[in-house]
Amino acid sequence: MGLFSRNKRPKTTTRQGGLAVSERVMKNERLSSDFILSAIEDGVVMVGDDGQINLFNPAASHITGWPAGEAVGLDFRSVLTLLDAQGKPYPSENHPVGKTLATGIPSRDSKSVLRTKSGKHIPVSIIVSPIIENEKPAGSVIGVFRDITKEKAEESQRSDFISTASHEMRTPIAAIEGYLALAQNEKIAKMDDNARKYLIKASDSTHHLGALFQDLLTSSKAEDGRLVSYPVVAEIGEIVEQAADAGKFNAKSKGLDLRLVVSGDQEKSSGQVIRPLYYAYVDPNRLREVLQNIIDNAIKYTMEGSVTLRLTGDPTVVQIQVQDTGPGIPPEDVPHLFQKFYRVDNSMTRSVGGTGLGLFISRKIIEMYNGRIWVESQVDKGSTFFINLPRLTGEKALELQRQQASQVSPLDSPR
Repeated sequence: MGLFSRNKRPKTTTRQGGLAVSERVMKNERLSSDFILSAIEDGVVMVGDDGQINLFNPAASHITGWPAGEAVGLDFRSVLTLLDAQGKPYPSENHPVGKTLATGIPSRDSKSVLRTKSGKHIPVSIIVSPIIENEKPAGSVIGVFRDITKEKAEESQRSDFISTASHEMRTPIAAIEGYLALAQNEKIAKMDDNARKYLIKASDSTHHLGALFQDLLTSSKAEDGRLVSYPVVAEIGEIVEQAADAGKFNAKSKGLDLRLVVSGDQEKSSGQVIRPLYYAYVDPNRLREVLQNIIDNAIKYTMEGSVTLRLTGDPTVVQIQVQDTGPGIPPEDVPHLFQKFYRVDNSMTRSVGGTGLGLFISRKIIEMYNGRIWVESQVDKGSTFFINLPRLTGEKALELQRQQASQVSPLDSPR
């Protein structure tokens, strides 16, 4: 029997102009589930609620090196051995198959490496879905996986090209910016007001071009894991306050109100405000980079109203919110907003410009600290960007700070 076979197949008839399928067509071998499973190039595996493999198609055998006769009946972890970036096997709770078996929720992974039967390591992409019967998970799951060695190699080539080109182009751009600055120096060059205006415009455009190349270089490093990060125990409130202060000038120049709201503020009888301490393990410079990007975007796309930063949290999570009163984001664009080079296509985004890399880089940075970034938006009502970071207790923060202090070399200590 095929994968999707049933003991009793419902009788269907052909209707002129309809979608019903005749019994004769259903019996056609070319459309049978067994034929399809044998023909597709993706590996397909079915795993029961006991963790044992019940079905293994030819492509799965080809990719893993396990003959179907040997794989069926074995625990899925023995055959689909996935390794993380450090080369360690995924624990069952992190394995896509294990996740879906435990939760009944579909899961996917495109960052893992499969160890084949012969010990070869192959990058794979895997999607696992629960089998549904009577509108409820049946306990078994279906996994579809493929070898993405070629895609990874092409991705690496593109990343290397972007990285090299961006790095090489920054040098002449820096030189142009330097010469333009000298030309605008009244002590060095004399010119009329019109010439000075043209030089200022050229300087602004060159600075913008340099920023674009920097974004390309940063995105390339973020994609292949080369982004430099120096995480420490940081008090998130201080970083958010600094980001708010840095954005006030741009907001004021557009007539916008930039506000900072901290949840849990308490006022003493003396009039002083006591702000709760929110500790997290992050690189403060990288987090400031993310906040600056999101705040700048909020100011850029908001024509009137306000931009509000909120800092809140619970015992396990620190949450930063950036809310604007801008035009909002269409629902069909929201799922793609943090993808590389993706930009919402409307008259406002075309006039504002940009590469579509800022939010991609922001997502990569936040994920480095086991955090999450997302957006909620309504057209004509504005958008709110959320950042969640794992929160450290005061005791844990102090412990990590002591560990970091003990690891500082005497040569690095202040004299």
